[in-house]
Amino acid sequence: MSFTIHQELPSPDVLKELYPLSPALAAQKAVRDQELRDIFEGRSDKFILIVGPCSADSEDSVTEYVRRLKDVNEKVQDKLFIIPRVYTNKPRTTGEGYKGMLHQPDPNSKPDLLSGIVSIRRMHLRILEETGLSAADEMLYPSNRDYFDDVLAYEAVGARSVENQQHRLVASGADIPVGMKNPTSGDLSVMINSVIAAQAPQSFIHRMFHVSTPGNPLTHTILRGGVDKLGNAIPNYHYEDLKRLQREYKKTSLANPAVIVDCNHYNSGKQYREQIRIAKEVMHSRKYDPEIRKLVKGLMIESYLKEGRQDICENYEPGLSITDPCLGWEDTEQLIYDIYESL
Repeated sequence: MSFTIHQELPSPDVLKELYPLSPALAAQKAVRDQELRDIFEGRSDKFILIVGPCSADSEDSVTEYVRRLKDVNEKVQDKLFIIPRVYTNKPRTTGEGYKGMLHQPDPNSKPDLLSGIVSIRRMHLRILEETGLSAADEMLYPSNRDYFDDVLAYEAVGARSVENQQHRLVASGADIPVGMKNPTSGDLSVMINSVIAAQAPQSFIHRMFHVSTPGNPLTHTILRGGVDKLGNAIPNYHYEDLKRLQREYKKTSLANPAVIVDCNHYNSGKQYREQIRIAKEVMHSRKYDPEIRKLVKGLMIESYLKEGRQDICENYEPGLSITDPCLGWEDTEQLIYDIYESL
């Protein structure tokens, strides 16, 4: 094997000591963790909104976005549970180009992943301290989550990772909800199998240790649409799709059957403004069918300060996505209020 070692990274415990979660913030987060657990376990009727940029590319812009979410949250928190989407690991499909904050500030300079890990942890801590909202991130690299597991409210396993055994096993040891997306093919059985694996106790190698886990009963599904062999988007947010998923759940003995509907990606055909219509259709399906209401626990929406996207260039606009296009703030705020009124 041909690996070049650039630096030795500290253990997660050492990094957490250097950049600690204060007792006050830990207690505040524990309250949110319990509230979210109550939603998935059926003790609360609150509806979850995981909302934020496709990629958390700038600490200042993301923090400003979450501050605005905080102001909205104060008006809707009796019915909604808002989780900022702070996705710090964002690869391009081919593995080329921008790879997320882990590889910043300059992906073209000498590799310094320690700086990236520190930047991610400091941003999550800053958001929690300034807004009180613990955030969602993507479990792209299972061994990296140990640096951030104490500050996250929610994790998602992406469409290209959901078949990976290590992601499934690590999710089984998480003590927060983990959403398993359907793969790019749209195959529901792959997604369900991932939830089965993550809800079960497991024994495996993790970060050079032999570990065991109790299983995570808060693991659930995320519908994000699929794509056929010709590259055509196949949405799976419609009422019939939700009923089909409900039938798949009934074939299992899984705890806490639940789904989050991703309003973007192949559900929208990457037409970001379609998220508004899709969100409202899902809310209508919940209102129409009590069983769907019980199953669909929330929505995932890609949104940032400014509408659309941009290429990485010298004229970079803060708050405008550098990956997939997002809703702008004004549309996002109105959509949140519309969802609130529909509950």
